[in-house]
Amino acid sequence: MSAELIKKLEDYSDTVLRKTKDYLPFLSRLCLVATFMEDGVRMWYQWKEQSNYINHHWGCGSFIAGMFVVYNLLGQIIPSVLVLARKYVQVSVGLLFGVVLTQTVGYGILFDVRFLLRNVALLGGLVLLLAESMGEAKTMFAGVPTMGENRPQNYMQLAGRILICLMFLTLLGEMSFDNLFTEVIRAVEIIVGLPLMICVCIGYKTKLASCILVFWLFVLNLYLNPFWMYASSRAMHDFVKYDFFQTLSVIGGLLYVITLGPGGVSFDEHKKNW
Repeated sequence: MSAELIKKLEDYSDTVLRKTKDYLPFLSRLCLVATFMEDGVRMWYQWKEQSNYINHHWGCGSFIAGMFVVYNLLGQIIPSVLVLARKYVQVSVGLLFGVVLTQTVGYGILFDVRFLLRNVALLGGLVLLLAESMGEAKTMFAGVPTMGENRPQNYMQLAGRILICLMFLTLLGEMSFDNLFTEVIRAVEIIVGLPLMICVCIGYKTKLASCILVFWLFVLNLYLNPFWMYASSRAMHDFVKYDFFQTLSVIGGLLYVITLGPGGVSFDEHKKNW
């Protein structure tokens, strides 16, 4: 890709971002917590199934299994609403962290690399959400002299970028070749997406790479994960719906990268000092 084309794409993306700057933070939060809200609602509609699964898997009894479902229901819906309202964000992020870790153990995701990496990607989005919250807290003391940069926030942004990038590793194990056209699309997704994710990870041309990935993932998510085309009674409906909202949350994380920028620990930041 020529330098001139990259410059044009950067100028165009900057124009789009300027026009959407008032809506982008809320859209980022909405996409990021979408999978938590959907999962919380699913806990309500599938109360019996979820409770029976936990009871059968762990042999913990119906009461403890029921409490597990209650925890996952309230522990996702309430913090997600608070995040959207920008109230008690740090506490809400901590609760969502707890839910992700609890589900990782409770559902045995710890031993499934694909689902584990998806959950790790979610944690990356939550880290970026926490970084934004810390940045807002710092601006409350704008009149107070500070020493140096907000280093914890910079390293949190780096950690968030890296964790989100791990999501792409899950795509490498999904090639089944049952549908040749679909698998060609998945192969193109990896070929195009992987270099862009590496750019996001190291913080090089971060906003441009994130913008392209947001559009790319959004389109592919609609094509590869159309859960509305499956009957709700079919198991495939839940699997595809899970992938759809997980990918939507990763899109939210990428939107946060666009909103916050790459942070101090990135190539883009160091280029300013060259």
